[in-house]
Amino acid sequence: MSLDLFRGFVMFLLVGEGTGFYRSFNRITDPDSLLGMIALQFRHHPWNGLRFWDLVQPYFMFIVGVAMWFSVQKRMTQGDSWLRVFRHIVQRCLILLVLAVMIHSGHAGKLVWELWNVLAQLSFTILVAFLIMHLSVRTQLSVSFGLILLTDILYRFTNIPGYDQPFVKDQNFGSFMDMVLMGKLNNGGGWVAINCLPTAAHTIWGVVAGKLLASTLAAGEKIKRLAVVGVIGLVVGYSLDWVGLVPIIKRICTSSFIITSGGWCLVTLAFFYWLIDFKGVKNWTLFFAIVGMNSIFIYTFMETVGKHW
Repeated sequence: MSLDLFRGFVMFLLVGEGTGFYRSFNRITDPDSLLGMIALQFRHHPWNGLRFWDLVQPYFMFIVGVAMWFSVQKRMTQGDSWLRVFRHIVQRCLILLVLAVMIHSGHAGKLVWELWNVLAQLSFTILVAFLIMHLSVRTQLSVSFGLILLTDILYRFTNIPGYDQPFVKDQNFGSFMDMVLMGKLNNGGGWVAINCLPTAAHTIWGVVAGKLLASTLAAGEKIKRLAVVGVIGLVVGYSLDWVGLVPIIKRICTSSFIITSGGWCLVTLAFFYWLIDFKGVKNWTLFFAIVGMNSIFIYTFMETVGKHW
């Protein structure tokens, strides 16, 4: 229930964005007031920094990983083979990719090939997380940090003319790959498609967290482990930015951003697990849980006809 509530909470926030509520809230508030500062947290940071709204996509991708562990284990206990589940995962990833392209085409009013959508990112991260799901936790963590390190190396050392500034908008390796994959950049937004490489860590970490929640450990010990590792991630991630080693940039998913947002994912999951499954506070959760159990439909709906309604 805590997982469905967490996911429903995230989806409800996305519904709020689809209605234009946050933009209106930001317009009518004084930017120097407390309400103005709160409103600012519901807009992506323009580049180097972290706001609450920058955590929504990591939350979504992390929650997918947590849910995957329970879903795959359920299918296998019902008799499905690894190969059959693998075919299901591949089919699901292809559907997500098609939905992502459809959403971009809907926004553009014509058929376009664009891969910046979270669903396109998930079509890659889900497959990676599944392929290493039954390996040891140490191996899974090694792969996740390997992907983060690989991305950092590509940004710093490829030195492609015109795309050799690792942390400058539209002049980095991610922008170069956008030109290779799509022949265009993200209209000045700075988002890049190869964010799927480092953000695979979020889905992998979600799987690891799912393993922990499904284990026979006492609930208090689960909460402790999630919270402690989450806080460590926050300290490490923010420190990388503060000392000037790696800036926190959500739009190109730098290593400091991945680690910091991963820390927030773990801490938030620990909170919901403590509140719902440990303390038993469930009277008001059904609505959010239902939203959470229909997350892909709600996301796709709000990105298409929902926001117009």
